Amino acid sequence: MDAEGLGWLLVPLHQLVSWGAAGAMVFGGVVPYIPQYRDIRRTQNAEGFSTYVCLVLLVANILRILFWFGRRFEAPLLWQSVVMILAMLLMLKLCTEVRVASELTLHRRVFADLEPRHFWRWSRFGDYVQCVLAFSGVAGCVTYLSLDSALFVESLGFLAVLTEAMLGVPQLCRNHRHRSTEGMSIKMVLMWTSGDTFKTAYFLLNGAPLQFSVCGLLQVVVDLAILGQAYVFTRHPLKPAPHAAHPASAKAL
Repeated sequence: MDAEGLGWLLVPLHQLVSWGAAGAMVFGGVVPYIPQYRDIRRTQNAEGFSTYVCLVLLVANILRILFWFGRRFEAPLLWQSVVMILAMLLMLKLCTEVRVASELTLHRRVFADLEPRHFWRWSRFGDYVQCVLAFSGVAGCVTYLSLDSALFVESLGFLAVLTEAMLGVPQLCRNHRHRSTEGMSIKMVLMWTSGDTFKTAYFLLNGAPLQFSVCGLLQVVVDLAILGQAYVFTRHPLKPAPHAAHPASAKAL
């Protein structure tokens, strides 16, 4: 009777934990960007946030969704990509509106001009949407025509998660180049580290494709390296040059 009663308790508890983990997986990736979104709205200043972060995450998650058509994986990972795409589009919309409102020039940069020097610096949110749709259409057609190739499908999955895993590398290089982490949010890096650790554990425990686990581990290593830089550069700071300014974090801000 005791064992029967314990089983009756453990089954719904296990189900509840599974739902909680799935929910954290779906929505946890966008949490670090919520404070940044609120800060931009409050200050009406988007200079501290690089919209190339949005570009990398949009590309990575579009490729991950396409990978799902070739090799089905956990549904929460699929929905995580959908939520992240929507979140990055919202960030782009806000950043574009704030930047355009502060620009003095009347010249409008549009996606249809196809000018490389203005890439991802357009004046309307609609142009970013056009670019995302164009990329999705081209990548979708290539994927559809190549779904029978196991090599292509596996390479697509690896490219998707590797793109996302490399998101922190520019920040790592910037810190090394300047021998400083000034302008970088330690709180944000801690949130990435905890989120990436949870995500990697989820991949390993749920038997996600190997690409997910390998690149998840790589993300954790990059996050820990950035935290290590923060520790070393804080204990052994360089004497700042007069009027020197350090750019803001490419991933955190």
